[in-house]
Amino acid sequence: MKKIITSKNAPAPIGPYSHGVLMGNTLFVSGQVGKHPVSGELMLGDIKTETTQVMENVKGILTDAGMDFADICKTTIFLTDMNNFAAVNEVYGSYFKGDFPARETVQVSKLPLNVNVEISVIAMK
Repeated sequence: MKKIITSKNAPAPIGPYSHGVLMGNTLFVSGQVGKHPVSGELMLGDIKTETTQVMENVKGILTDAGMDFADICKTTIFLTDMNNFAAVNEVYGSYFKGDFPARETVQVSKLPLNVNVEISVIAMK
């Protein structure tokens, strides 16, 4: 059975997609960008601030699905500049307590809203 997860703790989708889709015990979270869920402001001041907002948006969706970062088994990180990898990795890693999920990080030419980082996750309870 498919359940749509919509969170007030993540920015409203900018297209025809859901924050997350829960299928059984598996949650598929759409790519999140550094947009504040209440103000709608893009947090583009620096890459660490932007990544922190991305991770907070992911956290909001996980929480609304009854999960947390320990339940994440796979992440995908999209960067517009691989030179930001170390800073993004530092912020990203601070949200996990160990037993890190599988992950790939790729550089892309452009992301929605001209952001610098987007992260999607798959979590299982």
